[in-house]
Amino acid sequence: MSIFNKGKKGGISDVIRCDEKDYLIWKWHPNKYEEGSLKRETAIRTNSVLRVKNGEVAVFFYRQKDGTLEDYIEGPYEDKIKTKNFPILSSIIGLWYEKDTPFQAEIFFINTSRSQQVKFGIPFFNIVDPRFMDFEVPVAVRGSVTFQLSDYKAFVRCHQLATFTYEDLCSKINDTVIMLVKEAVAKAPKVFNIPVINIESKLYSIRELCEETIKQRLEELYGVKVHGVDISAIEIDKDSESYLELKSITKDITRRQTEANILNYEEQLRIQREEGQFAQHMRTGQENLSAYQSTIQAEVGIAGAEALGKMGENGAGNINMGGNAGFNPMTMMAGMALGNAVGQNISGTLNQSMNPSSSNMTPPPVSKTTYYVAKDGNSTGPYELNDLSKMVLSGNLKKDDLVWTKGMADWTKCKDVKDISELFPPDIPNVPTY
Repeated sequence: MSIFNKGKKGGISDVIRCDEKDYLIWKWHPNKYEEGSLKRETAIRTNSVLRVKNGEVAVFFYRQKDGTLEDYIEGPYEDKIKTKNFPILSSIIGLWYEKDTPFQAEIFFINTSRSQQVKFGIPFFNIVDPRFMDFEVPVAVRGSVTFQLSDYKAFVRCHQLATFTYEDLCSKINDTVIMLVKEAVAKAPKVFNIPVINIESKLYSIRELCEETIKQRLEELYGVKVHGVDISAIEIDKDSESYLELKSITKDITRRQTEANILNYEEQLRIQREEGQFAQHMRTGQENLSAYQSTIQAEVGIAGAEALGKMGENGAGNINMGGNAGFNPMTMMAGMALGNAVGQNISGTLNQSMNPSSSNMTPPPVSKTTYYVAKDGNSTGPYELNDLSKMVLSGNLKKDDLVWTKGMADWTKCKDVKDISELFPPDIPNVPTY
């Protein structure tokens, strides 16, 4: 497309713009001419108009003896080319030609708004399980990288636009991404402490592991801004001999570990059960200690009274003091001993009755929370936690059974009551199958 300017020598001026719909880098050339068909297609005519759409950048390259200089015009922009808008052009104004070729420049349009995606596929390569260094398992990876040329100056520094091709850029990005992803996948078993045969389960974590490295490396090497790294699949060659052997070994180790965990849990239950029984025994003994002491004290008193009565039978131990008076020293001594024992018993009993806080008195048992259990639509109980623990071990109390105690608004499942939920063994996950 062109516009006419009759007031200027040469008659025709150019409209410099990009009409391409799908492009990343596009080199401008005069309209109606194929690129490279004109010897002087870099000669920009007087009063030419530059149109740059939003999301585009026009780059003017001026070739000098000591290198190349660039002017960057960001869109949206539409105006005649004027030196005041081109800092580099104004510094080389002396190069303007007469007539209709005031200056020469190569013009490239860069698309900064469109996201580009490069897909990659890594064929099977061997990675080693760090626990079994003799086994190399084939693994393949597929994914994609999405990027933009938002930092167009960095992109220009990294590339010669005159020889740039999109296919070449994609090829370089693909090679770099493959190298970095292979490195991340090879390290994954050691980093995440997993066997190689489980590497597929760490797809998301592996993506995170290599994403930051890919972003930094592509920006440094190619001047592109990476917006996303997607690893869509990690595939293991499950027909390979090394995979089948490693799977068999890993499965056997997992089975033994699971069996050991079950045995350890059963031992913990046995110890917990014995400790619970011992605690219950000690609690019962403490509760009955006061009654036991009272019984022993009563028996002592009764035995003393019986012994006192027998000492006076048949005049044993009597001393005749004349008349009908008699004196039995054994009876007197026994009476004194009995009086002392009975006095101590009575004193101790009265002391406990009048002074409950005495240090010699066993305190009353601590009140314990009891629960009622709903079974077949009926309420059973109350049960203490120790009773409920036995019911759990015997299988008579399940996590979804309903319980209630004072202070609860309604019947609640065992698994939702903290004290009761701790009585149940933890859920052991299923042994994985490979």
